[in-house]
Amino acid sequence: MQPLADERQLIMRAGRGDKDAVSTLYEGYAQAVFRYISYRVESNTVAEDLTAEVFLRMVQGLPRYRDTGAPFGAWLFRIAATQVADHYRGKRRAAEPLSESQASDETDPLGKVAKAQEQAHLRQALATLSADEQSLLILRFMQGLPHAEVAGILGKSDAAIRVMQHRALKTLAKALGTDAKARSYLRGEGS
Repeated sequence: MQPLADERQLIMRAGRGDKDAVSTLYEGYAQAVFRYISYRVESNTVAEDLTAEVFLRMVQGLPRYRDTGAPFGAWLFRIAATQVADHYRGKRRAAEPLSESQASDETDPLGKVAKAQEQAHLRQALATLSADEQSLLILRFMQGLPHAEVAGILGKSDAAIRVMQHRALKTLAKALGTDAKARSYLRGEGS
């Protein structure tokens, strides 16, 4: 994810209550935050609600936000991860059915069914991983973030992220059948 043009200025303006700056930050990050959350929760409705909560927390936190050198997006993903954890706090994690709207853009009914089955299989396999491992794989492969940025989001070292990724892919590979299949699922290529 690339930072927005003049992002520091936008952040400062938004922190002072500039609605246009808040709107620009929202437009720049909402889709990525929603995608991240939608892979972690049971429905698009819940993902939309949690995404709205992330941006509400962003607006509330901007006056106290300090640029630490980490990307602004990393701060938003930490908020999103916290919102997802809060959502599941006290609930037992179960495999989640894929909503029809998440399934596919295809017009072929058989293609839609196959895509939905692949995605459901991936969700079940992801559910066997820890929350940190799920976040890592979603951020790395579905969001395309580099190791360093994922490390910042999860509060771990780059080396720890690489080791965790290796272990998570091995676990996922067992659940899906092969490591190559795990990587292709995560990249959205299916089987």
